[in-house]
Amino acid sequence: MRLSVPTTVVPEGLDPTIAPVGFRCRITHGICAAHPVKVASLAPTVARIGPYRFYFFSHEPHEPPHLHVDREQYSAKFWLEPVALARNLGYAARELREIETLVSQYRQMLLEAWDDFFGD
Repeated sequence: MRLSVPTTVVPEGLDPTIAPVGFRCRITHGICAAHPVKVASLAPTVARIGPYRFYFFSHEPHEPPHLHVDREQYSAKFWLEPVALARNLGYAARELREIETLVSQYRQMLLEAWDDFFGD
C-alpha cells in the first residue's frame, strides 16, 4: 500500500510516514520543525494514506471521537472508540473493510489528533 504524506512538521512521538497535516511555524508561518503550531481549519486533514483523506469537521466536538474518510466522490464516517463504521456514502464493502483496517491500525494517532484539536 502506498503511503502519501504531505510535507509537514511531524510532532514528536509520531511516525513520520503518517504525519498529521496542519502544522506550521508560529514565527515564520511556513513549514518549520522548531516552532510548530496547529493551523485552524473547518475540516482539518489528519492524514493521507494511499488515496484516502482522513479528516474531521471542527463543528463536531460534542460527538464521540470519529473521523471521515474520503476518496473521490466516496465518503465514510468511522467511530474511533471502538472502531466502527457510522456511515457510508458509496464505498463497496471490500473497500470499507480495507479502510476500517487502516483506521484500526492508526487509531491511536487519530485519537491523539482528535484530542489535540478538540481538547481532552
